[in-house]
Amino acid sequence: MQALQTVIVRRHPRFQNRALLDAGGIIFPAFLGRSGCLRLKREGDGATPHGRMRVLGGYFRADRVRLPQTRLPMAPIRADQGWCDAPGHAAYNRPVRLPFADSREEMMREDGLYDICLVLDWNISERRRNRGSAIFLHLSAERPTEGCIAIERRAMLRLLPRLDTSTKIEVV
Repeated sequence: MQALQTVIVRRHPRFQNRALLDAGGIIFPAFLGRSGCLRLKREGDGATPHGRMRVLGGYFRADRVRLPQTRLPMAPIRADQGWCDAPGHAAYNRPVRLPFADSREEMMREDGLYDICLVLDWNISERRRNRGSAIFLHLSAERPTEGCIAIERRAMLRLLPRLDTSTKIEVV
């Protein structure tokens, strides 16, 4: 099976923080940030950024998930793993080791959202302070996110074999 070049995420016509994710004609419901989508994304605004983001790879909870075959580089999440979301820190929008004194996301979550978590290239390759951090495609809790895109576990497991590091997620 050939990898998808682009996955389109379209905001739901009736709900600001819901979307439909189109993976080559297969449509999955998705959740967006609590503030919907913004073109001028800022740290802490609760919005999902508009634009094209390459899928860089991801993380998974090896104690909870058996991944399907995928072409993406996937690493098991460790208990000491976090992601810096402190704009003034040199590690902003980068993985960090816990404990970490500044603001950060903990990757090993009890709620299961990051049991499968794909890192999207938002403000990573060309990082700018306050432009937003930790924009992931992760599992859904059936509610809006803090700015990520979230889909059901079943959808993620169907999607993973069709992605590689050249796949773009386009939020329109």
